[in-house]
Amino acid sequence: MRKVVDKPFLISVIVLIVFGFFIFSSASLGLLAKVGDKYSNVAFSQTFFGLFGGTLALIISSRIPYKFWRKYSFYLFGLTLILTALVFTPLGFEHAGAKRWLSIGGFSLQPSEFLKGAFIIYVATWLSGIREKITTLKYGLIPLLVILGLVGFILLNQPDTDTFAVIMISGFAMFLSAGGKWRHILVVAIVSVLGLLLIAAFRPYVKQRLLTYVNPTNNELTSGYQIQQSLIAIGSGGFSGRGFGQSIQKFNFLPEPIGDSIFAVAAEEFGFIGAMFLIILFLYFTLRGMKIATRTDDSFGRLLIVGIVILIVSQAFVNIGAMLGVLPLTGIPLPFVSHGGTALFITLGLMGIVLNVSKKAR
Repeated sequence: MRKVVDKPFLISVIVLIVFGFFIFSSASLGLLAKVGDKYSNVAFSQTFFGLFGGTLALIISSRIPYKFWRKYSFYLFGLTLILTALVFTPLGFEHAGAKRWLSIGGFSLQPSEFLKGAFIIYVATWLSGIREKITTLKYGLIPLLVILGLVGFILLNQPDTDTFAVIMISGFAMFLSAGGKWRHILVVAIVSVLGLLLIAAFRPYVKQRLLTYVNPTNNELTSGYQIQQSLIAIGSGGFSGRGFGQSIQKFNFLPEPIGDSIFAVAAEEFGFIGAMFLIILFLYFTLRGMKIATRTDDSFGRLLIVGIVILIVSQAFVNIGAMLGVLPLTGIPLPFVSHGGTALFITLGLMGIVLNVSKKAR
């Protein structure tokens, strides 16, 4: 067995961090031009809490034996559920019509990011414990739906449909990897689509996103504005891009240039070459992570990797797909790249867990 971390996976993470920070640094200039007084807070959060704090979290979690998390998985999951529910108290604050953040001591954090990691750890613990019973409804699918129901109740009331969607994807991927039945997932997928349509009927913002996806040229100045500006940015980047820092769209045109629209900024500045480089990086990250999983004999460790890797890559490709117009618009940030000190901190902490598991791989 290995006694050192998987170096190719570590290198892919480092390259994603470095490239992501360069993209963020350029995209944030648009914020500096618009709202200069907020720039320092954003830069501080991303650099010190996200990058430096996240790097420290990666180093520490890579040294903690991964089975440690199994022992406390139930408590972590319960604690993060409570923490996420606190957004409905006076500690929570609203932004763009959603209550997803807590303000504590002058700092803001998004507790659902902690919930993502705790969910993966808890589900990996549960699935590795039931083994052959996973094929049954009583011990397999129904408990999984109950766990997802608890998470969904909190997230859909914020509302944060996008985060719940990637958590569902990760949970089902782990379920299948542990030996769950495809037909169970197929039934849930059909019910989920029907549920999405039902949510759209009662949530105007979800309905508007679906209508914009079907016909993005409608309402170019309202609901279709972001996708139109994103496609303009991506198209104007051409093959090799305008150059680092030279994006035009990030200054008065593209909404959330440091958030969910950051891929469009990257494509405008680095062109087709840069966009493909980023996509290939995520693909390599995924393949290398799954290779580590297949070489891990311990079911808990294997499921941890599957859950973590799918969580990250599903966010990445949902974000990229939305910016390209091949998926409905979401508010999901691009991992390693978009603004979000909490998100980057948790993402790097999870990378440390994968690296620790890789020490035990064949």
